Amino acid sequence: MAKHLDLEEQEQLDELKHFWKQYGDLITWGLIVIFGAFAAWNGYNYWQRDQAAKAAMMYDEVERAAQSGDTSRLDRAMTDMKERFAGTAFAQQAGLLAARTYYDKGNLDAAKVSLSWVAGKSADEGYQAIAKLRLAGLLLEAKAYDEALQQLSGTFPKDFVALAADRRGDILAAQGKKSEARAEYEKAWKGMDERTEYRRLVEVKLNALGLNPSAALAPAAAAAAVSPASAPEVKQ
Repeated sequence: MAKHLDLEEQEQLDELKHFWKQYGDLITWGLIVIFGAFAAWNGYNYWQRDQAAKAAMMYDEVERAAQSGDTSRLDRAMTDMKERFAGTAFAQQAGLLAARTYYDKGNLDAAKVSLSWVAGKSADEGYQAIAKLRLAGLLLEAKAYDEALQQLSGTFPKDFVALAADRRGDILAAQGKKSEARAEYEKAWKGMDERTEYRRLVEVKLNALGLNPSAALAPAAAAAAVSPASAPEVKQ
């Protein structure tokens, strides 16, 4: 009986050796690839966390420089941020903050450069849209109307479409193109939630151009209220 078991074990061992001889290298390389990918993934996640932590520290430096109004210190901090952490959300936030600080200090050129960098480099559509809107505002102040409109010519995320239309209206109004400005303000007014305070400001702009959007909507609302579908059935 023991000899029979030994023969079975020997056969199984021989089969195992044959299997490993035929597929052993493939299995080994497969395991190397799997564990290598797992290690790489962990390493990448660690690198991302490390980058985010360092970028957060650098953002704190930018924020302190902005609060102190020290533009030389702000320049250095922003240069480091762009060189080392350009792809992080902290860098985009820092760019917007730096632009605001430069603007408050009267350095419009530096503010434009900072906003242009965020608008061109940010992977986040929200930060990109904010930068374009603010840059268009600065160009409007400088009466660079064509450049300002160029910043607003592309597509915007849904939450920023109405704001972009409002800013285009401001630029067109400054150029004396009243009918075109009114059309953009109407887009902005219709695209904003009626509970939004800013919508009232857009309505004021429309009123200045001779249009009361609330009054214009009233007949349409009344017509909808008495449409055939909603009118009461008249009995014969």
